[in-house]
Amino acid sequence: QVQLVESGGGLVQAGGSLRLSCAASGRSISSYAMGWFRQAPGKEREFVAAIRWSGSNTYYADSVKGRFTISRDSAKNTVYLRMNSLKPEDTAVYYCAAGSSWPPTTRLAVGSWGQGTQVTISS
Repeated sequence: QVQLVESGGGLVQAGGSLRLSCAASGRSISSYAMGWFRQAPGKEREFVAAIRWSGSNTYYADSVKGRFTISRDSAKNTVYLRMNSLKPEDTAVYYCAAGSSWPPTTRLAVGSWGQGTQVTISS
């Protein structure tokens, strides 16, 4: 029921920054939280960060804590992921996600997915 569209991916050198955006439409009361997952070739899709739509509670994977910041703009129905101090290990397809549980750290908790945006970090 929730449509998600990511943007902002690209190529950046290690140590650089990127900001990803996720525009949501058709949001309902079941959309308790929104966040980001990522998947590198040959690896499982893993949780990155999440934020509650009501309030500003956030939750981060240990691998990105202190480097990534998730935020939202309710007026625009948009969630952002600011990524600083990027490392080659951050290279992956990043997926926006919406779910009804908190925190949505597993794929089973996700009800809707975006199409993904490629993030590539060069050394």
